[in-house]
Amino acid sequence: MPRFSVIVPAYEVQPYLNDCLRSVLEQDFTDLELIAVDDHSPDACGAIIDEAAARDPRVRPVHLPENAGLGRARNAGIRRATGDYLLFLDGDDTLAPGSLRAIADRLARTGEPQVLVFDYARVDWTGEAVRNVRAELLRQGDPEDPEDPHARQVFRLDQRPELLRLLMVAWNKAYRRDFVRKEGFAFPPGFYEDTPWTFPVLLTAQSIAVLDRVCVHYRQRRRGGILRTTSRRHLDVFEQYDRVFRFLDARPGLAHWRPALFQRMVDHFGVIATAPGRLPVRARAEFFRRAGAHHRRYRPLGAATPPGRARWRGLLLRLGARRAYHLLRGADRLRRRTAECGLTAFTTARRAALWLHYRVQRCRPVDPGLAVFAAYWHRGYACHPAAIEAKVRELAPGLRTAWITTPEYAHTLPPGVRRLHPGSAAYWTALARARFLVNNVNFTQGMRKRPGQIHLQTHHGTPLKHMGLDLRDRPAAARGMDFGKLLERVDRWDFSLSANRHTTLVWERVYPSGYTTLPYGAPRNDVFQHTTEDEVARLRARLGIPAGTVAVLYAPTHRDYQRRYVPRLDLERVARALGPGFTLLVRTHYFHTPATSVASSTGRALDVSGHGRALDVSGHGRALDVSGHGRALDVSEYSRVLDVSAHGRVEELCLAADALLTDYSSLMFDYANLDRPIVIHADDWDAYRAARGAYFDITATPPGPVSRTEDELIALFADGAWCGPRSAALRAAFRARFCPYDDGRAAERVVRRVFLGERHALLPPVVPLAERHPAPAAVRTLPNVPAGPGGSAGPGVPAVPAGPDRPAEPRAARRAGVVCASPAASPAAAPVTAPANAPASASATATSLPHRSRPH
Repeated sequence: MPRFSVIVPAYEVQPYLNDCLRSVLEQDFTDLELIAVDDHSPDACGAIIDEAAARDPRVRPVHLPENAGLGRARNAGIRRATGDYLLFLDGDDTLAPGSLRAIADRLARTGEPQVLVFDYARVDWTGEAVRNVRAELLRQGDPEDPEDPHARQVFRLDQRPELLRLLMVAWNKAYRRDFVRKEGFAFPPGFYEDTPWTFPVLLTAQSIAVLDRVCVHYRQRRRGGILRTTSRRHLDVFEQYDRVFRFLDARPGLAHWRPALFQRMVDHFGVIATAPGRLPVRARAEFFRRAGAHHRRYRPLGAATPPGRARWRGLLLRLGARRAYHLLRGADRLRRRTAECGLTAFTTARRAALWLHYRVQRCRPVDPGLAVFAAYWHRGYACHPAAIEAKVRELAPGLRTAWITTPEYAHTLPPGVRRLHPGSAAYWTALARARFLVNNVNFTQGMRKRPGQIHLQTHHGTPLKHMGLDLRDRPAAARGMDFGKLLERVDRWDFSLSANRHTTLVWERVYPSGYTTLPYGAPRNDVFQHTTEDEVARLRARLGIPAGTVAVLYAPTHRDYQRRYVPRLDLERVARALGPGFTLLVRTHYFHTPATSVASSTGRALDVSGHGRALDVSGHGRALDVSGHGRALDVSEYSRVLDVSAHGRVEELCLAADALLTDYSSLMFDYANLDRPIVIHADDWDAYRAARGAYFDITATPPGPVSRTEDELIALFADGAWCGPRSAALRAAFRARFCPYDDGRAAERVVRRVFLGERHALLPPVVPLAERHPAPAAVRTLPNVPAGPGGSAGPGVPAVPAGPDRPAEPRAARRAGVVCASPAASPAAAPVTAPANAPASASATATSLPHRSRPH
């Protein structure tokens, strides 16, 4: 008997059915049967089902002799099901990867409830997935916290009535088959067949649990879907609610649910009445007459009246007043449009007033005591400008500093730093009068630099990908960039900061102008040389990293050839393979919002210290307090996965991490200063390089081992190659090439040169690499990585033989708890050299003077 019977009815869904069936059959949980019901579809659905059955014996094809409709097709699947639990999936939807394992694990942890409710994400025709807006209703609370309102893991609907606010569909739940058989539940014919199924199931179930995880991708078809079809069959909704209330009438013990179901019915009628194109013109009057009759028939005595305009809509619906109902909707639309026009007029007038204000402020003298900073398009106090601003307050206390950012990031500003709101009058005043302007991107195009102002461009990383003028033949990356305006902004720069010779050569070619290059290092990396071991430990505790586990910071970069964020790794699988000795810190690129960042939409997270979120890996989660700051999820024998995308300071994440896992992010150049292991996962290197362009092949001269597939990545951690001698040797060569100036005094050199006007010869000399002592990693031993069959690192991960990046000895060394190799101790360090076309060594450029990018 299989664990799950997944029932897929199919009717005119041939473009999507293969994806639907594959999403079930390719799940990593395989104890299932897939009952595919061909509802006498006139297209190729039946043939697609038969082909799938021929390939996989778990597929059980059912061909109905005539079209019976969605409800009866599901009933046909129920009659043939043999699994412990029933799941329904429409033929144009898909299961998210790892969903069945997550459902199975949650069922086991909650004692086999009769119903398990899980989440979904809407996927539109572009492929963009948006999670259910009411996902918070599925929160899994802490069973050990008596004050947590969601602490109860198994409950009846009376204990969590808010679940009635979820979308009432059959496919976001798993049902125990013996419960369905005992109660005699079946789907009725007609549209909206989910309504008289879902309400009775939830009201009857004595044990319900929730899984706070997206398991279904609900496709929003442009045309052809039932809810987008104009048909009189939408009037079936009245018969479906008749069935719901007959069910209540037959069970007096459920009578107290009548007000809630009545309100859901009224809301549902309102949705149908206002949905464009759903009701035929000739059926609209009948719909309102029948809606009014149902309103009067099923309205409970003493039912509460909703507040505001909903009250009037309910009254008009009750009276069946179709014209008045639509008149009220028209009035609402007119009111909104009037407000929008007024807002547009106000915005235009305000813009004109601010332009005039800026022109007036430019006539006033430059303020020699004011310095204005910004970073990442106003995303808060961060990167090189933040390190420089802090050093300005230390070395030049007479200067006043101000930072441009939005209220969302105001909490990132240190005390005493004035916040300037982008676009405000104070913002334009500061841009017009400040002596010093510092940014890691360009200021707004509307700014005009005045004589006497000094503009420092810090940039925000060492370039691996093409930048500036090199994007002229990369349209996917340039995205309509106006290169003439780009050069106008470059001409405002007085100084351009550089961390190494490679960066200097690139910036001066792709951003040609008359600025002075400052080869002083990366100020944001200064903290790496000054942070103590105790400070690292406190930072890890604040982030919720369990003591003694290896923290791996996973920081993928943005792909120009993809419209949206697409996860490159199955984080759940990686977490399971690595085991409890590892914690994954996941930080997506800042172009992607934290809410959509981690693992597509397959994970739900809890706040941790206000900085990150812990993912429930495959449903294995127990809420725990983290140092009194927040909660994380104890994932038992699996790794902990923390989403730290919202954490403001990437330098703190680097300090907390014992290793970096990335693809092509410039963060690797910064992290190399810590002299900790780096692993490159280059699964799409050729596609990335073709779309964006690259200045060198990172897979040929990497800072550490390189993986091309997920299996190879897991194997690198399983056999210890991620921090073995070869890894240390590659890192040493990489540091020598790209970290010549990052000795902890980069910000000081910048402030003394730019803000205090000191000559280059008087600046602090660069400390050689061999004499630097970066902050130590918290964990420097190899944890045990659980081996799967045949010595592999998990299910389906093949054992990888020893090779240049995978020495045989670390496996035994891991069991013995040997310290990871360092460059100094690595005998393999010497043979690793930079390629012939690499820039000159750090020693040749460490004392070079600032220089102009062109004669003047």
